[in-house]
Amino acid sequence: MKLYEYAAKEIFLKYDIPIPKSSLVSDVNGAVDAAERMGDVVLKAQVLTGGRGKAGGIARAKDINEAKLNAQRILGMEIKGFPVKKLLVEEYRQPLKEMYLGITIDRRAKCPVIMASPSGGIDIEEVARNSPEKIIKIQVHPLTGLHDYQARAIANSLDRNKSPEIIAIIKKLYSIFIDNDCQLAEINPLAETESGVIALDGKMIIDDNALFRHDFIEEEEDSLEEVAKKNGMSYVGLDGDIGCIVNGAGLAMATLDMIAQYGGRPANFMDVRAGANAEQVKTALGIVSSNRNVKAIIINIFGGLTKCDEAARGIIEIFPRIKKPLIVRLSGTNEKEGRAMLGKYGIRMAASTEEAAKGVVELGNPD
Repeated sequence: MKLYEYAAKEIFLKYDIPIPKSSLVSDVNGAVDAAERMGDVVLKAQVLTGGRGKAGGIARAKDINEAKLNAQRILGMEIKGFPVKKLLVEEYRQPLKEMYLGITIDRRAKCPVIMASPSGGIDIEEVARNSPEKIIKIQVHPLTGLHDYQARAIANSLDRNKSPEIIAIIKKLYSIFIDNDCQLAEINPLAETESGVIALDGKMIIDDNALFRHDFIEEEEDSLEEVAKKNGMSYVGLDGDIGCIVNGAGLAMATLDMIAQYGGRPANFMDVRAGANAEQVKTALGIVSSNRNVKAIIINIFGGLTKCDEAARGIIEIFPRIKKPLIVRLSGTNEKEGRAMLGKYGIRMAASTEEAAKGVVELGNPD
């Protein structure tokens, strides 16, 4: 389960990790009141996805007039299909330096791993791709826990002059990670400011299998991920504009890779899973098409437990309401029947994953 930024920061505060003063609001008047109290502020959309800044979901407001205008713009907008219902109005703190600090699970080594970089404020994947030498990784034995020398090594790699402050934050973040059964605990950016080192943003993902031990509240019941989960499917929002619906996680990953190979950017990972029926395929297409960033959609079904004609039936039921280009690849059980059904509606078909991936990229970029 993902936590909103404000919820993650509430936990940070309990563990004495420094954060800016802030106020959670759900309307324009609340944003104006908060800005009046704090002065120079940042308005941050509270959604369970990344890319808020690029989508216009984060804005600085130096006075109440700017706060009002930005709140009116951000509240109600959608970011990767997630409606913005709440804003975190936060005291603006000028970062002198932005760093990255995160803890996740190294599944191959079967232990927590702390990742840090002196280059923060951007996706850690981007840093890893373009400047891998700027990332330090330290594995932590799950029984002995975090050692002082490990925390010192990480802190020194970030900023030797601020090492004591950073060491304290590293230890506290590790305690948060363990105490709350996290799959991820992240501060990005961890910023050096005139008044000290502070967590300007926070992200936490909790292991679903451990939720019974905690009292976290899932507020966004209508998020795309939640709708998919309730229907027995897996959905993960991404930064692109090509919607993807596939049965089977392996085939889904291969499809995403193929789209990228042809120059496209997937908007999501969507696995309807083996044995998906017409209603699930229909629901999946509704979920993916509701993302306003999506320009074209690929459906890649390998018919085993999932029958191609059943998938086709689900597509046909919702196709008249889908206002975006669509390409479908069906292969396997009842393939001929499924292709014949879709052909009657003029739906574009592909014979292979490669052909479908190339075709959907072309549909999404007609120029």
